[in-house]
Amino acid sequence: MIVINSREFRENQKKYFDLVDQNEMVVIKRKNKSYELTPEIKNERFFDDPRIQERISKSLQSLKEGKGIKLTDQEQEELFGL
Repeated sequence: MIVINSREFRENQKKYFDLVDQNEMVVIKRKNKSYELTPEIKNERFFDDPRIQERISKSLQSLKEGKGIKLTDQEQEELFGL
């Protein structure tokens, strides 16, 4: 992760856009706030990944076979903050 101030970003925008394109995380600090520079994602790349699709399919099959567990409301709260 690279943390820069807004002046540095303004002076070297191309450099930081190129870094983000190379999957580097860039955070811009301005006064008391921080901003993460991220590319716009047209498609949700996570779910387009064939490896992820395969893991989801295997997980769904395991659930159909009764190999899953049910979390209590308290466990969900502790794990996911729901």
